[in-house]
Amino acid sequence: MSQKNYQVSWDQFHRDARTLARRLMDLGPFRGMAAVTRGGLVPAAIVARELNLRLIDTFCVASYGADNDLAQTKILKRITAELAGEEGQGLLVIDDLVDTGTTARLIREQLPKAHIATLYAKPMGLPLVDTFVMEVAQETWIDFPWDLGLDFQAPLVPR
Repeated sequence: MSQKNYQVSWDQFHRDARTLARRLMDLGPFRGMAAVTRGGLVPAAIVARELNLRLIDTFCVASYGADNDLAQTKILKRITAELAGEEGQGLLVIDDLVDTGTTARLIREQLPKAHIATLYAKPMGLPLVDTFVMEVAQETWIDFPWDLGLDFQAPLVPR
């Protein structure tokens, strides 16, 4: 299986985050939000603004190794017990992507009643999220805007 890359610009990312907020509007009200670090921080800020959520915490998870390979998933920080409430009831959890589902599965174990939402979803992780914006193929690597620099792009067909 060959890897494909899908580049997401800041403009596209912002549009997708607002689309996610629109999809979540009628599913609330949510009593708070947890952003999954690090990828969930930027979409969480946009969704929080759009849904007027002010009670926000972070669920800090490390799941990728040095070369972006999947490594042992570790919880680095949990959300407060107050925000976690009754198994996450009424809590919105935001991440940028669900890939293999490892992180989402870990969150489901901790907060089984939380509403998990992501911008992008791959088939292996898709059953673990409640709301998402776009499905991408499992072999696709998403290049997020914070991973990209402004640089010349050569044409597909050389001149």
